[in-house]
Amino acid sequence: MSSPASSTAAPGIFPNTRWSVVLAATRPDSPESAAALDAICRAYWHPLYAYVRRCGHAPHDAQDLTQEFFKRLLHAHWLANADREKGRLRTFLIQALKHFMANEWRRASAQKRGGNQLHVPLDTAIAESRCAAEFALSPDQVFDREWALTLLDLTLKKLEAEYAAAGRGGDFDTLKGCLMAEHGAIDYPAVAQRLGVAAGASRVAVHRLRKRFRQLYREEISQTMSDGTDLDGELRHLAAALAY
Repeated sequence: MSSPASSTAAPGIFPNTRWSVVLAATRPDSPESAAALDAICRAYWHPLYAYVRRCGHAPHDAQDLTQEFFKRLLHAHWLANADREKGRLRTFLIQALKHFMANEWRRASAQKRGGNQLHVPLDTAIAESRCAAEFALSPDQVFDREWALTLLDLTLKKLEAEYAAAGRGGDFDTLKGCLMAEHGAIDYPAVAQRLGVAAGASRVAVHRLRKRFRQLYREEISQTMSDGTDLDGELRHLAAALAY
């Protein structure tokens, strides 16, 4: 049974790390940075939207505020304030959002928005269902939890793409339910039957899937951090956030 192709490189739309793209966007001689930064906004909008909602804004206002924040992030000079020493994209984005909400939103909301506004595709149906489940959490806790869930979702999509590229999309559909299951809860004979392999081979397939997921999750987190930042510490922080 062949394994899905593995790569430690980020997808092509992110030429370096997410954090290095943010820093590169402060330089006018970086022609790829605008497109990459736009992709970052689309990948990480959900934690920011969830934070805004938990601060008490109605869904429509939260959508407008999040959209305007991304517009300002892309077209204003805020990125010049990105602090390399902080080392985390998560920290930079939430602090920038807090600053915007405290100092910019009232003025921005009074202005008529033009046709050049960035439109991040907000899946508000899913967002609202998750916001309702997180009502007891503080805005900062909601942001951290949604950040961790976003990273898990990006990791899952990357793993699915690897299996699809290897011609094993059907195997992934069968195996993905085993990712978060306890070992004792996995019905290996049933998995083997669906895969068309022996029971022992199904155990190997599940083990490889889970191992690759852990590798990709670490890579996904490292993409949001600068070199030398405590990756294990970030992993512990996100694990705690998922347990809220």
